Amino acid sequence: MADITAAMVKDLREKSGAGMMDCKKALNETGGDMDAALDWLRTKGLAAAAKKSSRTAAEGLVGIEVSGTKGAAVEVNSETDFVAKNGQFQQFVREVTQIALATGGDVDALKGGAMPSGTTVEEVLTKNIATIGENQSLRRAKRLEVSKGAVVGYVHNQQAPGLGKIGVLVALESEASDEVLQALGKQLAMHVAAAFPKALNEEDLDESEIERERAIAAEKAGESGKPADIVAKMVEGTIAKYRKEHALVSQLFVMDGKTKISDVVAKAGKDAGATIVLKDYVRFQLGEGIEKEESDFAAEVAAASGVPQNKQAETAV
Repeated sequence: MADITAAMVKDLREKSGAGMMDCKKALNETGGDMDAALDWLRTKGLAAAAKKSSRTAAEGLVGIEVSGTKGAAVEVNSETDFVAKNGQFQQFVREVTQIALATGGDVDALKGGAMPSGTTVEEVLTKNIATIGENQSLRRAKRLEVSKGAVVGYVHNQQAPGLGKIGVLVALESEASDEVLQALGKQLAMHVAAAFPKALNEEDLDESEIERERAIAAEKAGESGKPADIVAKMVEGTIAKYRKEHALVSQLFVMDGKTKISDVVAKAGKDAGATIVLKDYVRFQLGEGIEKEESDFAAEVAAASGVPQNKQAETAV
């Protein structure tokens, strides 16, 4: 077997755009022949998949899987919404979500997880990119678990069972009946989907965001011309309101618009005769935070047809 050096792997990676481990395997399979290794990668569809990796993937699906006291949420992205309707893609997201439920939400570890086919998640993802023809990525995952009680899931804009545009998990720790916890969890999950809390509790909110809001509030209050002590109180009032509106437990329940979530949970526990604790939640919204590229659809069609756009316009007249 040829001595495969790190420099050779690096060179092949730069030429093909394929992953490091794939490049190393290609060189081993071809005895260190660079051209043959490139052909090997192309044959496996790995080089083609790598070329697609630079394209923005902000569509796709969020998967939710729940089993008793555990629940997992996974987001897998694609370039277009058409792929979200693809059975092969849906099955991949469903299987990856099941693996996350069993092993946890660390994405790097998840990529190395074993699929039902026996290959790894990352290997199947790479093959899907090549066969479906679009860039795809396993973006994020998280698992919730309680010692007793239930984790309840909810999918908004559901495309298929457990798959959709917004996925929510709510973890409730309690000795109350499963019937009570499922009903409460479903309502809370729907609230989370609609109200978009930024943290469970006020103290968990991102302090950098708080400081940014404080600076904006200070600038606005300063323009009022009021004394400094009044301005300071105005700013603190604004920040207190921001904390209440963005922490889940202090938000007003969307079902009635007046009851705090913490009070909704407390009442449900009182009615059930058992304390219920809202331990955690997850809210994954598809493409959240991904900067989507603006595209000119007419130009894309023209490019695909090989006819310049201005020529198509002349023909249409």
